[in-house]
Amino acid sequence: MSRNESYSALILRSRPSGEANRDVWLLTAEAGLLRATVFGGPKSRLRAYAAPFHSGQAWIYHDPVKDSRKLSDFDVRSWRPGLREVYERAMTADAAAETVMASHGGGGNWAAALALTEAVLDALADAAEESCGRLLVYFWWRWTELLGFAPELEHCASCGKAVPQDSPLWYSPHENAMICAACVRDHGAHSSGLTLAGPGCRRWLEAVRPLAPVLISRYTLDSKSFSEARSLTTAILAGALGKRLASWDW
Repeated sequence: MSRNESYSALILRSRPSGEANRDVWLLTAEAGLLRATVFGGPKSRLRAYAAPFHSGQAWIYHDPVKDSRKLSDFDVRSWRPGLREVYERAMTADAAAETVMASHGGGGNWAAALALTEAVLDALADAAEESCGRLLVYFWWRWTELLGFAPELEHCASCGKAVPQDSPLWYSPHENAMICAACVRDHGAHSSGLTLAGPGCRRWLEAVRPLAPVLISRYTLDSKSFSEARSLTTAILAGALGKRLASWDW
């Protein structure tokens, strides 16, 4: 078996390793999340290429005895310099990357995970400041679908009835499902344990679900609905991952 493998990859994170080397975490279409060491000092060409949010073809040498990996080469296809030019873009990109890493690359559908993450980063690289938050919520919403945790927004999971679009729903983390107002009242659920998804939030999430990330800037929503969408998607992800990530709260 060859110890050299080639992957379609996105660099998610880079950290110092020893005095001169760095460890990088890559999301790959073929093997999911991988960690590899980049050898060389600050002037290394490979080190400059293997920077966070760069996409391309990665060549990795695997030592099965030590179960370690070395990045041998990286042919950059997309540099995305715009992510470093605006604070909101950088923070949004970091939050997306941390979500990917915390969920181990999105489970087994690695090609879809890579395609979604790259498409969101491509849109983010040119996004206006006010669009960054919506792109992040869109990414979280689509990521819950990828993980198989996205709840159904049209029916109450408790009574099974269809809920009109102009009515609210509440997300129950214990059931990973949406519950209508009548069932919340009937079962005496505590509002502190539920997350509200009002009409504006529901309509926006349903509208953007099938869209390409580059189109998200056209779909605005009011601040209350945005706050609800952000709270809902992070509550679902926290249930899926068993924790909240600090990067979600920037």
